[in-house]
Amino acid sequence: MTNDITANSGRRKLVTAGYLIPFILVTSLFFLWGFAHSLLDVLNKHFQEILGITKAMSGWVQAALYGGYAVMAIPAGLIMSHIGYKKGIIFGLLLYAAGAFLFLPAAEIQTFQFTLFCLFVIACGLTCLETAANPYSTVLGPKDTSEQRLNFSQSFNGLGWIIGPTVGGWFIFGAAEAGEANKFDSMIMPYMIIGILVLLVAIMFVFTKLPDIHEGEHDNRGDKGKYSQLLKFGHFKFAVGAQFLYVAAQTGINSFFINYVTETMPQFSNEKAAYLLSLGFVFFMIGRFSGSVMMTWFKPNQMLAFYAGVNVLTMLFVILGLGWISLISIYITYFCMSIMFPTIFALGIKDLGGLTKKGSSLLVMMVAGGAVCPMLMGWIADVSNMATGFIVPMVCFAVILIFGLKGYKVRSNA
Repeated sequence: MTNDITANSGRRKLVTAGYLIPFILVTSLFFLWGFAHSLLDVLNKHFQEILGITKAMSGWVQAALYGGYAVMAIPAGLIMSHIGYKKGIIFGLLLYAAGAFLFLPAAEIQTFQFTLFCLFVIACGLTCLETAANPYSTVLGPKDTSEQRLNFSQSFNGLGWIIGPTVGGWFIFGAAEAGEANKFDSMIMPYMIIGILVLLVAIMFVFTKLPDIHEGEHDNRGDKGKYSQLLKFGHFKFAVGAQFLYVAAQTGINSFFINYVTETMPQFSNEKAAYLLSLGFVFFMIGRFSGSVMMTWFKPNQMLAFYAGVNVLTMLFVILGLGWISLISIYITYFCMSIMFPTIFALGIKDLGGLTKKGSSLLVMMVAGGAVCPMLMGWIADVSNMATGFIVPMVCFAVILIFGLKGYKVRSNA
């Protein structure tokens, strides 16, 4: 099998050679939405500072972006079905760029609501990208390495998460602490950089020949069926719930990391806490790369269950507010969270055949979990303290543990 790229000493094939360039381009999309998501965690604390809003109210930052996934996920699946992956990806990139460039007038309008609208437009673009890129990555090589391949692509999502808080801390918090008159102006530069970068990637997709990939190629069924038919698959239904809770947990932790650090370790300023958040995403990316390799030897569901169990324990240490021990526990949490989204996704769409696109769009819709958790955690923090709010992700990880132990098993009532 010399026409394949091997994942490890020729034993397992990762990417079919003819699909290498498309795989690289698709993998770049994971970086772009990681960058967009991680900037939110800076904006969350930034709006608390400049507008004097509560933690629960600042959760609308995440609600605007993740709520966009709930609105756009099914339309994105329909778009992919009708115009194909390449045009769907380009459409998503253009929406993403448009939302980023809207931050220029947002600095003049200076309202929380218009900024939320900008984030919502970005979310609509990201939804198209994720609906296409996740299943696309799983089929650009042999079926038996789909989880490993998706984890590798998602590793570059981690790189975007690392860079986002650093850029946000420098441009947004740095300008705010320097006493800039219009606090909204500090958001212009990072989002203009994003907009330009996304447009360049869109141009690359326009002029690059991509293969016409259909998930059904493994079983010759193509894109068929109705959304209601997905209810026949027990493992898919459990994956939908697990994915919702995973994104809820991750978003909640990201959103209030800066709050948690500055409240429990007051020696750190907002800007320095943002840099510590970037370090958390370093552990996240290391976890993604190492997880991709470790799946050569361990079953994906086993790794998912083990990592979820570890995170239940780390959240307990965070809730106890033990200073540096709690901070280290959060970093361990980031490492263990790294494989969860792609692994749940790949396990959830396994053996869906012609329903894969529809299943993919629903799993992407579950990113809407990120719209719920920050508000709930913020409300708990407002009435109690920030540390107590971390009980919410702890419960989420407990459910994911159950999915990894038995909920992943392919079950169909058909």
